[in-house]
Amino acid sequence: MPNDDSSNAMQGVFFLAGPTAVGKTDVAIAIAEACNGEIIGADAFQVYQGLDILTAKPPAPALARVPHHLVGTVPLAESFNVVRYLEHAHAAIAEIRGRGRLPIVAGGTGLYLRALTRGLSDIPPTSPELHAELISVPLPELLGRLQALDPEALAAIDIKNPRRVLRALEVCLETGKPFSSFRQEWKTVPHFHGVLLERSREELYQRIERRTVMMFNEGVMEEVSAALAAGEVSPTAQQVIGWRELTALLRGELSQTAAIAAIQQTTRHYAKRQLTWFKREPMLVPVSLTDTRDFSAILAIARAVRP
Repeated sequence: MPNDDSSNAMQGVFFLAGPTAVGKTDVAIAIAEACNGEIIGADAFQVYQGLDILTAKPPAPALARVPHHLVGTVPLAESFNVVRYLEHAHAAIAEIRGRGRLPIVAGGTGLYLRALTRGLSDIPPTSPELHAELISVPLPELLGRLQALDPEALAAIDIKNPRRVLRALEVCLETGKPFSSFRQEWKTVPHFHGVLLERSREELYQRIERRTVMMFNEGVMEEVSAALAAGEVSPTAQQVIGWRELTALLRGELSQTAAIAAIQQTTRHYAKRQLTWFKREPMLVPVSLTDTRDFSAILAIARAVRP
């Protein structure tokens, strides 16, 4: 459950958050090189192996410049969640501190950042039988049932994410209690050092559109085809933006032009949700990369951290 120990442990960690395509990789490497740091990924999908292009994983030269953790470490067949992330991230933080270096948590998955700084709610597990029963239920029906059982939870979660809607409904049905009753509000503001990287909406959307086209030029279709041929891909890994469109394209159900447009739109919506989430974190200092390429303000915050 959320507690003060989570935020206290993170006072010696520097956080670099921001929406997809904002430019976190370049900034994280620059800060790590200037502050004797190592980077811990906070991305729900870059943690997987085999989808380097689709997840916009830092390129090999960038990974070689600075040690990275939780980037490309989990096989595609494995499910990965915030509980596993916390276990691995805490271990990485301890190792980096043991070397006298600065842990830099960089990524765009807001739940990972919040779990590190505030802990996790003690939500009970649910049965595989119930999960199997609900997994084939259409999303509109899941939403209707959750609305009837726990409208507060429905208002708080991402209703476009079937996995989260399913999880909330499972808890309601399994325990007989609202899912929202198990979630802590995390009202206590933790103390940690970090920045929120931003760009103007126009510039961010242009970067998203360019990056999507670049993915196709770099061979993302071949990458996804190889992942499918290699064996099982977990339901968690299949949630990565673009997977659904690219597999439909490979099956001949979608044109490349339509796939690109759909991925661009989904990514824009995701970036908007990321910004909404991160702006609720008052300890993150906003820094606009549209206005400046001077990282001195970010460096000043990072150098204030004592690993």
